Amino acid sequence: MEDIENLNKWRLILGNFAQNNISLDPQYSDMDSVLDFLYSREYSEEKGIRKEDSNETSKMGGRGGSSLTVPQWIGKVRRLFPKETVEIMQKQAISKYNLTELLTDEKILKDMQPDMELLKNILMFKNMMSSQVLRTAKKIIGEVVNDIEKQLKKEIIETFYGKKNPYKSSPIRTMKNFDLKKTVRRNLKNYDVQNKVLVPSRLYFSSRIKKQNEYSIIIAVDQSGSMISSVIYSAVMAGIFSSLSMFDTKLIVFDTSIVDLSDYVASPVEILLSVQLGGGTDISRALDYAITKIMQPQKTIVVLVSDLYDGYSYGQMYRRISDIVEGGSKMFVLPALDYDACGSYDKNAAAKMASLGADVAAITPKELAQWIAKIVL
Repeated sequence: MEDIENLNKWRLILGNFAQNNISLDPQYSDMDSVLDFLYSREYSEEKGIRKEDSNETSKMGGRGGSSLTVPQWIGKVRRLFPKETVEIMQKQAISKYNLTELLTDEKILKDMQPDMELLKNILMFKNMMSSQVLRTAKKIIGEVVNDIEKQLKKEIIETFYGKKNPYKSSPIRTMKNFDLKKTVRRNLKNYDVQNKVLVPSRLYFSSRIKKQNEYSIIIAVDQSGSMISSVIYSAVMAGIFSSLSMFDTKLIVFDTSIVDLSDYVASPVEILLSVQLGGGTDISRALDYAITKIMQPQKTIVVLVSDLYDGYSYGQMYRRISDIVEGGSKMFVLPALDYDACGSYDKNAAAKMASLGADVAAITPKELAQWIAKIVL
């Protein structure tokens, strides 16, 4: 029995190309047709043959995949395979086999599992969507962004609200927030002279709220296609920073032109819908614009999110980095900002920027928050 089971597994792996040597148990026929619908494209692409145009290819397998439509395929995939496998197959269908119908058909899009990979693909293909499909896509973007935001917000709030404000009481009654001096001062009237002990009628706790807009953060994000994960995390991070009273947050995205999205910084979904992935890269132009937004250099943090492959003048780019650092602002250069934090970038440019006084590293959002917290707290 075990040998038969293993034989069926090998038949599913090899597909119809093994049909003359390995028979398949009928109970696996649906699973076989689903796999063949997607992965037979690998053979067609390698041979330079469009499967739908080739009688020879159709004869070759008697392939069940040709009788499936994309909606039927989606339904069967979800029924026959575990969630993790479904996510992998959907990702490959879009990114490897260009089944863009998965994203441009509203009914199919509604049936897909909202996750980071689907969000990336929506952003890449949103220009192909009708207005009706785009409304559905917007809901999916919102779901995924909310999940990311929940994950990040807790980490960031904990990072930035770590310093006490002794001038404001807090309803959070923990030893970490306990204000000994204020408690003693306010309870001196309750001092027991006979027993020489202070008997407090009320304990006081410090707030962790920082002063309003103490620092300015200017985030400049490269919207080239290779930066898509970093664009998503940058949009969410900017939204969270904008919700903290200690920061005045500005966000710009750039390629060879500049789009200032600071007015939408509290809405990551709107920001992501505004992003146009691809195009050239003019980093010095983006830094020029960032410099015009610096009002108090000593209280300004400029964050450049880019793979540093500039399409124009590297010399001009380095001069702008130097201008920002020498002007007194703190300069962070992030070749990647996501939870992989291992982007492909111009390492020579990164090294040069570091030598000019910028802090350069591919980091996670939590590490960025910790980095900034060392400056402002």
